[in-house]
Amino acid sequence: MSQANWNQLTGGLGATDVAHGATQLVAPTSGAGDWSYGFNSLTAVAGVVGWHVNLSNFDPMLKGGSIRGVFQRGVSPGPTGFSPMLFIGLQGSAVGSQGYILGLSDAASFRIVLRKGALSGGIPDVAPGTSGVLKRSANVFPQATWLHLRLDMIVNLTGDVILQMYRNDLALHPIGSTPDWQIISGTAAPPAFNGTAAFLDDSLGVNSGSLPFVNGRAGFAFQTAVATRRAFFDELELERQL
Repeated sequence: MSQANWNQLTGGLGATDVAHGATQLVAPTSGAGDWSYGFNSLTAVAGVVGWHVNLSNFDPMLKGGSIRGVFQRGVSPGPTGFSPMLFIGLQGSAVGSQGYILGLSDAASFRIVLRKGALSGGIPDVAPGTSGVLKRSANVFPQATWLHLRLDMIVNLTGDVILQMYRNDLALHPIGSTPDWQIISGTAAPPAFNGTAAFLDDSLGVNSGSLPFVNGRAGFAFQTAVATRRAFFDELELERQL
């Protein structure tokens, strides 16, 4: 996708608060191109900067889909106060809109987190069942780790939504090779769906505490509340459910 295929989310931080754009500042993951899309917070103003896909049939998607990307919490003067994230099922085009979010938690040694809620809430480093967190990885990762992640949102005829999150190990399957999508360690803990690591956001709103999102927009975002915090994205892909 080109730059023209993305719209900036409304209500987000401006260029005086967060610098962003294509850069060669960080070394790419194996097999990727020379550039990544980077963010650097310039002030301590709390907020979000992000983009959603604006292609026909994706703005919004009428059902679910699958978003994949390579991203990292970049090396920063401090290890907390920011979170990079992918999202799908976003119920609007603003940073305060709610959706399903797959991101890297706000912690020095961070985890992969699946959260339901507003992008402006970031990715808190808390256990599932609090602050909208649905699933959390058992493994922790150091700053500047490129992670290749995938979030599937499958809308059933019943109105149930199945959320599946995966990781591809870039050391074994670099960009340019066929990804080997594996269940993320720790995410099979309850509540699990049919013995899998998937999360069932049921049509009654029981499991997540609110009704599921059955359509919406997808994209990527950077949440920050502290100056000089950085994140980088690469190799973004999006498919829609037919």
